[in-house]
This record gives sequence, structure tokens and C-alpha cells, in this order.
Amino acid sequence: MPGGRPKLPVVLSVDERQKLEVWARRPKSTQRLATRAKIILACADGQDNKQVAARLGLTLPMVGKWRARFLEHRLNGLVDEPRPGGPRKITDAQVEDVVTRTLESRPVAATHWSNRSMAQATGMSREAIGRIWRAFGLKPHRTETFKLSTDPFFVEKVRDIVGLYLNPPDRAIILCIDEKSQVQALDRTQPLLPLAPGQAERHTHDYVRNGTTSLFAALNVATGAVIGECYRRHRHQEFLRFLKLVDSTITKAPGVEIHLVMDNYGTHKTPAVKRWLLRHPEYHLHFTPTSGSWLNQVERFFAEITEKQIRRGAFRSVKALEEAIKEYLKHHNHDPKPFVWTADADLILSRVEGVCKRTPVSGH
Repeated sequence: MPGGRPKLPVVLSVDERQKLEVWARRPKSTQRLATRAKIILACADGQDNKQVAARLGLTLPMVGKWRARFLEHRLNGLVDEPRPGGPRKITDAQVEDVVTRTLESRPVAATHWSNRSMAQATGMSREAIGRIWRAFGLKPHRTETFKLSTDPFFVEKVRDIVGLYLNPPDRAIILCIDEKSQVQALDRTQPLLPLAPGQAERHTHDYVRNGTTSLFAALNVATGAVIGECYRRHRHQEFLRFLKLVDSTITKAPGVEIHLVMDNYGTHKTPAVKRWLLRHPEYHLHFTPTSGSWLNQVERFFAEITEKQIRRGAFRSVKALEEAIKEYLKHHNHDPKPFVWTADADLILSRVEGVCKRTPVSGH
């Protein structure tokens, strides 16, 4: 006769069996939970503890433990209970002190706190300071820039330009125009060291200036195509030449109006430019607010060409720089993709309002 204590049979409901089968085969289940589910499924098939242990390669006590746990607590018994851990050593008052110091004070002879200086000031460990800062989203080592426009017609200009992006007029072409002036042709004093496994590309910190050029660009908001041209000088004469280039390049159907988004730079408002615009009444100007060039989508294109083609390049002459810019323009226009503007005017103005409330001398 078989020895040992009799084992209660494991009987599963339909829902319990489905849940255990999911735990046993789901890739994201922990190995511990999957093993426990396989133990209970094997026991439910009528196998005793020895057979289950031999089949799954487990010890007999382990099988007996989880069989008993399931019979007592069902599915909840297979899940690990939260462990108490060690007693808490940092009090709420200490956490509040660290957060308050970080937000409202500065260390001696420094502009911002580091985890070392804060640890020394509070008598806590650097690791504890790091955990508190992460919990409250504090990053005193980082800084960002901002610039509030003081344009008295800021609100009206924001609504005008954002309205063009989100609800463009019928039978209209919207072009964002600007100049990336004084682009330097920089050459490194020594050859670049190429990228290698485990080693980033390296170049010398110093450079040789070989002259400058200015990139004039017009971004078609609808298509993403860019009309670009480099000029060695940055005057109203060059801007007028670029306007003529734009006018001869774009395809205009009868009755189509052209809306130009650009900044208040002096070369855009000279008498010669105004006379040209009077001879071309289909052109309509939309000026960005003062210190509001971020509203001009062509600035996003300038950021891309700087990052991908100019900043890490080495140019021995202005001509080489201009050839690199033309190459990027050609590649970009081969398969242009427009930028997607998502923020409406109300969202932008509400965020500006929030900054103004935190800045007592914002001028708004």
C-alpha cells in the first residue's frame, strides 16, 4: 500500500485553469510564477508530488509547498507577498529639508547644488540625495534657456501665423523664409580620427576660419520642399535676389496667393523690397513677433542642416561649405517631408502666460 499522508486532490475551475496556462506559457511571466503554475497544472492532472517533482526537475518540498499554498489561497497563494524590507532611515522632515534647500537656496561659492554638496550640507549620503531628487523630478545640474517676446502685438502675430499652419487658406502657398547668416567654413587643425568600435569620432577642439556664407531658404509648409541659395553677403540686395529666385521657382496657378512668414530683420523692409512687393500683390507678409523666430518653421530646417551637415564638417574653403549645403538641399528635396505643427495658439499663449506669472519682470 502507498505510504505517506494522503494528499487532497487539486481541482481547478475553468477560469483557474485558463489563468494558470497563461502564466505557464506567457513570455513576460517571471520564471518563479511560471514554475508554480506548471506545478499546480501537473497536480490537477492527477500526478502526486513525486511524479510532479521528477517531471519538472524540482525538489519534493518545493512541490508540496506550492500545492499546499494553492489549496489554501488558490491563485493568490502563488503570487509573492510584499516583503517588509529594512526600517526606513530617512524621515519626511529630512526629505522636505533636501527639497526646500534645492529649490530655495544655493551652496556657498556655487551657482547650484550637486549631490556631493547637498550630502555634505545635510549629513545624508549621495545616494539618498539622488533618490530624493529623482522622486521629485529635481535636476539642479541642468539649465535651459528661454526668451519672452516684448512685441506689443505678440498675441495677434501668434494667432495669425499659427492660423496659417493649422488652417491654411484655400488656393494659397505658405512659405517660411529666413536667413542662416554668417555660416562659418571651419577646418580642424589636424585630421579627424574616425569612428571605431568603442571609440567616438574625434576632432581637435581648435579650428581655422576660412570665411563665411549666408544661407537664404524658403520652406514650403505644405510639401516640406526648400528653396535655398548661398550668398557671400547679407544685405537687402541679396534678399531681393532671393525673392526673385523664389518667384521664378515656385509653380503658381492663376489666382493663387503666396503667404510669406518671416522675421522683422531690416533687410526685409527696405524701400527696394517694398517696391518689389507692390509689383507683386499676390505676396502677403506675416511677420513673426520680436524674439519669436521659433514660430518660423524654416528654423527647424536650419537646425537639421546644422546638425547633420555643418557642425561636424571640416571645410577648407567657403566654396566647399556651399557645396555641402547644396548637396544637403538636393538630398532633402529628393524626398521632402513637411513638419507637422500641432500646437494651437491657445496652447502656446497659455504656456507663455505660465512663464510670465513666474517671471515678475516679463513685461507682459
